[in-house]
Amino acid sequence: MRNKPFIITLTVIVAILCAYYLSFTLVSRGVQQKAEAYATDAKGNVNMNKKQTYLDSVWKMPVFNFLGAEYTYQDVRKSELGLGLDLKGGMHVTMEVSPVEIIKVMSGNSKDPNFLKAISQAQEAQKKSQESFVTLFGKAYRDIEPQGQLSRIFSNTANKGKISYQSTNDQVLAVINTEVENAIDRSFNVLRTRIDKFGVNEPKIQRLKGTGRIQIELPGVDNPNRVRKLLQGQAKLEFWEVWKPEEFSPFFSQMGDYLTKQEKAGNLKDLTSTAKPEEDALAQSAATDNTDALADAAAQDSTEDALAQSAAKDTNAVAKTEDTAKAATAKADSLNSQQSSVLAKLFTQLPGGIGSNVRDTARVNALFRKAEIRSIFPSNMQFLWGVKPIVAQDGQEFLELYAVKKGRDAKAPVSGEFISDARQDFDQQGRPEVNMQMNSAGGKRWQRLTGENIGRQVAIVLDDYVYSAPVVQSEIAGASSSISGNFTIEEAQDLANILKAGKMPAPTRIVEEAIVGPSLGQEAINQGLISSVAAIVVVMLFMIMYYAKGGLIANLALIFNVFFIVGILAQLNASLTLPGIAGIILTIGMAVDANVLIFERIREELSKGLSMKDAIHKGYDKAFSSIFDSNVTTLLAGIILFYFGSGPVKGFATTLMLGIATSFFTSVFVSRLFVEWLAKEDGSGVSFSTGFSKNLFKNFNFDVIKHRKKAYVFSIAMILFGFGVMIMQGGPNLGVDFTGGRSYIVNMDQDIAADKLKEALTADFKESGTEVKTFGASNRYKIITSYLADDESAQADQAVEAALQNGLKKYSNLNPTILSSSKVGATMADDIQKTALLAVLLSFISIFIYVTIRFQDWSYALGGIVALIHDSLMVIAFFPIARLFGLHLEMDQVFVASILTIIGFSINDTVVIYDRIREYLTDNPKLKFRDIVNPALNDTFSRTIITSLTVLMVVVILFIFGGETLRGFSYAMIIGVLFGSYSSLFIATPITLETDPDKRRDKRQAAIVPTPVPSQQKVR
Repeated sequence: MRNKPFIITLTVIVAILCAYYLSFTLVSRGVQQKAEAYATDAKGNVNMNKKQTYLDSVWKMPVFNFLGAEYTYQDVRKSELGLGLDLKGGMHVTMEVSPVEIIKVMSGNSKDPNFLKAISQAQEAQKKSQESFVTLFGKAYRDIEPQGQLSRIFSNTANKGKISYQSTNDQVLAVINTEVENAIDRSFNVLRTRIDKFGVNEPKIQRLKGTGRIQIELPGVDNPNRVRKLLQGQAKLEFWEVWKPEEFSPFFSQMGDYLTKQEKAGNLKDLTSTAKPEEDALAQSAATDNTDALADAAAQDSTEDALAQSAAKDTNAVAKTEDTAKAATAKADSLNSQQSSVLAKLFTQLPGGIGSNVRDTARVNALFRKAEIRSIFPSNMQFLWGVKPIVAQDGQEFLELYAVKKGRDAKAPVSGEFISDARQDFDQQGRPEVNMQMNSAGGKRWQRLTGENIGRQVAIVLDDYVYSAPVVQSEIAGASSSISGNFTIEEAQDLANILKAGKMPAPTRIVEEAIVGPSLGQEAINQGLISSVAAIVVVMLFMIMYYAKGGLIANLALIFNVFFIVGILAQLNASLTLPGIAGIILTIGMAVDANVLIFERIREELSKGLSMKDAIHKGYDKAFSSIFDSNVTTLLAGIILFYFGSGPVKGFATTLMLGIATSFFTSVFVSRLFVEWLAKEDGSGVSFSTGFSKNLFKNFNFDVIKHRKKAYVFSIAMILFGFGVMIMQGGPNLGVDFTGGRSYIVNMDQDIAADKLKEALTADFKESGTEVKTFGASNRYKIITSYLADDESAQADQAVEAALQNGLKKYSNLNPTILSSSKVGATMADDIQKTALLAVLLSFISIFIYVTIRFQDWSYALGGIVALIHDSLMVIAFFPIARLFGLHLEMDQVFVASILTIIGFSINDTVVIYDRIREYLTDNPKLKFRDIVNPALNDTFSRTIITSLTVLMVVVILFIFGGETLRGFSYAMIIGVLFGSYSSLFIATPITLETDPDKRRDKRQAAIVPTPVPSQQKVR
């Protein structure tokens, strides 16, 4: 084996890295077990608030020491292998930012009929197009008014300097597109800040590139309505006067006196606790209040929040980082000596004011919520937190507390609606600043506010968080002003974007939603573990039974493979989902394919009389091209699935692609290390046959070519039958992903007939399309309805759920409980359909190109693609056939994942056969294609059967133990594996034969000009 030292070194390095990154997961699980033990009472009940309090208390504490390097619990959580929502419960939301309101505002709310008509047409066109809304709007306006100039509508004071009356339509659309993109970024940042302060452990938010959509995952959410309101609420931008520290410190003194008396009376044990962090009772009491977003900030880390970075002040108001760090760690001396020890524990001196350690913000909020404390402070004094933490030298984080001055009507002196524009610029010294423009009404209010607060701070507040509090240098007359300070360019851009939040509204709506209850999450974990262990055990036993010691080596390579997959997932900070587990399980079945190819090759060479060592050498070398080509074709399907998939489908694609890469490495290289190590000089240390398998499939001979037309007829008949059944059933059983609508998983104490439950719900769902079926258990039901499917508002969500609850009242004695729910809006469903179709088509095209290049003949690719289309149609046909036998399976995104996986598996099998044909044609150039088809098919038959059998065993286990979520996927895979193997034998190669590849091979050979042999030269 060449490069053996390199392979050994690489294997050791990868194994060490995987072990290192997985160690974080083990440590994190250990901390969580301790938290659960701490929160469990004598009766075994777990207090989730108490558990979270424990985790919050150790958030910044070292919990892991690796070779002298200490890691806090926060560091550990960032590096662990997380669990997806389907495994731990929570809420998945896809939000869409509507550009319509932005365009209307930019137009000055124009009433131009053609403008309004163009918007309306663009909204309709967007339902059937992948193009951006701005592009569709431009096309619609051009169609309605071919000679019309958009500058006539958009050339106004709000767009001064960006759009003039002379601007072309393309220039106007470019400006609109920029504003829409900025609005999406702004919405993303606002949502991220809200989520960071929401008190959810490990939230995830990402912008989906190329769309106006934002994807959010919130683990452990138990109040979906609150989440919907929080996410869809309009951003509130306000400017407030700020009290100086010397103005509010007397009130702190009074609060200190009051707390001192309460402490002596023993009424403040929660505020004066000196117990260990994990036993902090006050933090526990604060954690019970889930309605206060500020209180929830205690356990959050906002250091990477791009919006929060804009909380810089004017040059005169900002201290140097060194001073900030020192002040952040100092005691609260300025709160004067009369302050109680309670205040000293809760508040810290900061430059220009006071603040608190991030971990203490929950306590401070609990303190200010007390009626007795509120009565001490003036009614017009309200405390708000700064959004960006100040990081001290020791790594601790502090938030500044601002006292803003509320008016009598509690309305801000200036709000975001008065801002006409804001942009990042540079001052005379070349330092970044923010220029802000207001309309005339806002200019007057701003002049009054700045005139009354010269030398004082004015807080810029968004959603009740202070993003910046610059000091007013002088009265600002007019509508233009600038905010300067220690800004970076990025911070200035972020602040400018924040200032636009009021003028440039970007309404967001939920277009896709899924809620998974914690009980379903735990059930999914159990199903994933059982199916994984069962799959590994069955495959390992089979490999030992069939390949003896070779099977043991394959099993060892399989263990390395799974270890590498999980370890690399941990390195990528990926989350493990149920479809991801399915990808790993499927990889287990497919991973042995390479070893099967190698071992079958070795057995062939041994039958020719070669020694064991020579057979091993030739077996690995000859199998390499087949393994490489088959893995590349499967990888192409995985890449397309990853690119076009979303949510759980993307997780499946990730594990599938990783599995392909790691299985190639472990099967081809790692297994060879062990095989060559075990094989002694005489080859007696290793074997590849047992008594059971030694003569199995030996001398197998079947004339595939002779029976190919019978296979054509059979396949066409089965596909037509399946599609005929589908038509009689009213069409395909599409999931919510493709149709749009809402679905719910409902559990009851006893089972009832699904038809009766549907009857009870029909009236409440206003006779809309409703489907009810059992889901995983006889007393669990999946309810799908199209009621209000076109309405994606939060009000519609509540109306549909209320209708469901009302319909379930008939069975209130059975304790109906909604375990999970999901929603897909009509536009989202349309996009999913299109991307699914595009993904399948692209996989066909990419495989066609690759196979054509590798085998230098398009007929090989044609045969392979026809076989793939055959397999896909066969899987689709067998879904309605399954319904005839009471198995109601949906076609959804996971179904598309199964189709693409089947495409990868089937072409894998086909390429192996093609590779053997190519080998035979190379060794015997005078033979015709027809002459070597049957020998090639028969020689690879054992490999085809064994590989199909191992994958089939795995997907059958997945079908039995994988749970209802993966039932459709595993069923599709069962059909796909069976007919994928069938099509490789009876469809792909025979179709290639029908195109007469010999004729093209002869032409290629005739075109090769032989190199002339030079005549012998003589020297005289």
